[in-house]
Amino acid sequence: MAEAAGVPAESLAGCRARAARTVLDQVVLPGEELLLPDQEDGDGPGGAGERPLRLNAAARSRGRVVCGPGLRRCGDRLLVTKCGRLRHKEPGSGSGGGVYWVDSQQKRVSWDSGGVVRPGEGRGYSSEARKGPWSLPLYVPVKGDHVIGIVTAKSGDIFKVDVGGSEPASLSYLAFEGATKRNRPNVQVGDLIYGQFVVANKDMEPEMVCIDSCGRANGMGVIGQDGLLFKVTLGLIRKLLAPDCEILQEVGKLYPLEIVFGMNGRIWVKAKTIQQTLILANILEACEHMTADQRKQIFSRLAES
Repeated sequence: MAEAAGVPAESLAGCRARAARTVLDQVVLPGEELLLPDQEDGDGPGGAGERPLRLNAAARSRGRVVCGPGLRRCGDRLLVTKCGRLRHKEPGSGSGGGVYWVDSQQKRVSWDSGGVVRPGEGRGYSSEARKGPWSLPLYVPVKGDHVIGIVTAKSGDIFKVDVGGSEPASLSYLAFEGATKRNRPNVQVGDLIYGQFVVANKDMEPEMVCIDSCGRANGMGVIGQDGLLFKVTLGLIRKLLAPDCEILQEVGKLYPLEIVFGMNGRIWVKAKTIQQTLILANILEACEHMTADQRKQIFSRLAES
């Protein structure tokens, strides 16, 4: 009975398998098995030339395949472990293979025995984490990330900054350009801080600074009191920070503005008037799921009005 039950399971696994090149930039689900073109038999998609990815010596000699986030090596197979869009980057040599990964908004979230969502690994709980798995995921600090935080408390010479994670980050008053024991920065509770992480791991409290390696602010520090702060997805942040982003170029033609992007999913924007600021915020939130033609129509209407 056990052997008979194992046959349909294998056939079902084969039915779930899809060719990787046919699902690039499409959504893949956990448990799916990726099929890549065989290096030896050059048949078409879905034919005998495609089989589960074989990570053996023969395959590496013809083209090295690197598994990125969202993919896992299971023996000689490659399985999807996260829900998201499958991405691929060709190697510089052009000899085949390349890097495959899943572009996902999923955070590092785990469950404890009591059914409470625990962001990160071993970090403390927060009020957002107790809402359940359907609430917005918390940000996991990464060393070098530039983020926007909110000063929530001052403890001695340390400021506590809310960055949207499971615990606040610490910020020393000496971590500002030109700050000394006599010349302290004017930072108040409730101020917005733009800085970067210098310490971020699961065993230590996150630590922020507002200076670069040369001791210069380089745009970091306290953000102006006016303006609007709102949250978006990390996918939109990456899209807006791309060098060839057309959205920012089109937005800049509408109104003069100041804008700050944080890798924790926060955007601060300021225009001349409150109405213009709200319009810009709504446009940036809506542009994530718009096509280029839809964006042109929206910007043309705003330009006429």
